[in-house]
Amino acid sequence: VQLQASGGGLVQAGDSLRLSCAASGINFSGYVMAWFRQAPGKEREFVAAIRGSGVSTPYADSMKGRFTVSRDDAKNTVYLQMNSLNSGDTAVYYCAARRIFTPSDVYKYWGQGTQVTVSS
Repeated sequence: VQLQASGGGLVQAGDSLRLSCAASGINFSGYVMAWFRQAPGKEREFVAAIRGSGVSTPYADSMKGRFTVSRDDAKNTVYLQMNSLNSGDTAVYYCAARRIFTPSDVYKYWGQGTQVTVSS
């Protein structure tokens, strides 16, 4: 199983980025795909998750209205569209996967992470 995250980079406050995570080795449609992030010196934070049906979980208040998770099951890829980025969004972003009907706080597979840095 491999989750390959990409799309991170250095941007300015107010800019947008779209992260991608390509999965292989799993029956993609049978997995809940999620994004997490971890800022320096902070604990890992849940960002968003999306089921094969396309239904996503609620976003944290700090991300609501700015972040959108989506998926393309034909491409085995999950995306995270991030708009109006600010310095608080600076973190390493990880994608993760868990089979549906498994505990929502236990993700079995993790990608390597992609760095997002927002300069103010």
